Amino acid sequence: MWNDNTPIYRQLKERVVGMMLDGLLKPGDALPSVRQIAADYQLNPITVSRAYQELVDETLVEKRRGLGMYVSDGAIEKLLASERERFLREEWPAMMERIRRLGLDLEQLLTAAKAGGAA
Repeated sequence: MWNDNTPIYRQLKERVVGMMLDGLLKPGDALPSVRQIAADYQLNPITVSRAYQELVDETLVEKRRGLGMYVSDGAIEKLLASERERFLREEWPAMMERIRRLGLDLEQLLTAAKAGGAA
């Protein structure tokens, strides 16, 4: 469930981000409580709080006093923009280098994608 390469609070944060990007959490939806996540995943509540606080700091989630944490309006658009930027900056250059090394051309890639080689 958790790997040793990345702090757990970051892995938890990425799970919540993934749920937002997949449409499982929409603007206005409540996040599960810190206590519930801590109990479900056997985590320290401080770890869960740290993950949630990073989401608040990035304005992806808002705290509503006495009510809990909610996905902010515009969070999905902000996430998509930042994830696209990160992909193009960090992942795409390595992918292009791999494609170049393998000698694949655009037609081969499109054929593979149409055949189900890509999601």
